[in-house]
Amino acid sequence: MQPSHTIFGFGLLHLIQSKWLIAAAFGSIIIWRHDAEAVWAVMGSVINAMLCLALKQLLNQERPNSILRSDPGMPSSHAQSITYTTMFIVLSIVEWYGINALTTTLNGLLILLGSYFTWLRVSQNLHTVSQVVVGAIIGSSFSFLWFWSWKAYVLNLFVSFLWVRLLIIVAATAFLLNHLYYSYRSLMEER
Repeated sequence: MQPSHTIFGFGLLHLIQSKWLIAAAFGSIIIWRHDAEAVWAVMGSVINAMLCLALKQLLNQERPNSILRSDPGMPSSHAQSITYTTMFIVLSIVEWYGINALTTTLNGLLILLGSYFTWLRVSQNLHTVSQVVVGAIIGSSFSFLWFWSWKAYVLNLFVSFLWVRLLIIVAATAFLLNHLYYSYRSLMEER
């Protein structure tokens, strides 16, 4: 039985398809930016998702309503992915344009939007508050560390060594293809 509860027209169908929305967003970023940092951000997103899957298996905490979804609920993979993406965009905006009234407002709106989408997981009875909060903390922390590692270390290595450039491009491609395959396979299993 699927819940009939919707908020502003967003129901369970929209939440199930959010992994494709995230994939489309990162695909758009790569096409729009077509630079190494965009590839690094996408690779971080996939590694973040893999980290979440590993934590779900390790913690093995049941969801509030196991009839809707039978896989473990801690941490919320949606919250972790959404906050990774939101935090990476917020950090990028601050880096590009600095801190001013416009960027503070825009970043505040992005954080509110990300919070809204993560809260939908609780309102749809797919996660507990703690599962969403833990997912959000892990996703935003991983995003900050991934963003910082690019600026502090990886960018210099990327510019200096061809083998690092090749390694990052090949690894990012492999991670992305693996993630798309996993997402497609899980979508087919849900049907």
